[in-house]
Amino acid sequence: MKLPPNRFLLETGRTIYQGVAKENGKLSEEYFQSVSICEMDPEDMKELGIRENQNVKLTTEFGSVVLRAVESLRAPHRRIIYVPYGPWSNLVVNQNTNGTGMPSLKGIPVEVEASSEKVLSLPDLLTKYYRK
Repeated sequence: MKLPPNRFLLETGRTIYQGVAKENGKLSEEYFQSVSICEMDPEDMKELGIRENQNVKLTTEFGSVVLRAVESLRAPHRRIIYVPYGPWSNLVVNQNTNGTGMPSLKGIPVEVEASSEKVLSLPDLLTKYYRK
């Protein structure tokens, strides 16, 4: 499948770094640094003019979120981005479980663009998106 230059497929999942950081608490800096990221193929980053640790905005039909772009150590995987499970990824995945109890977490079309917006801390993210 040929995708436009800033369109990718989003994959989400667990990482060892996320699991270790969670032991320090979800409000810890370690957890924030391990989960509020978007892993990208280095060639895709170069093509889009995105630098390591630059903020990017991900937009799907379900929502958008700003994350920190990092070069994936598992490259090559052109046109596929990876975001660890967590409050940030929850903003861009399909929340509809279609009766399975599990949202769609893989193969979600996503637009990626450089952003000057900041990555929200967990308290700020929860306040902005979940406060009633």
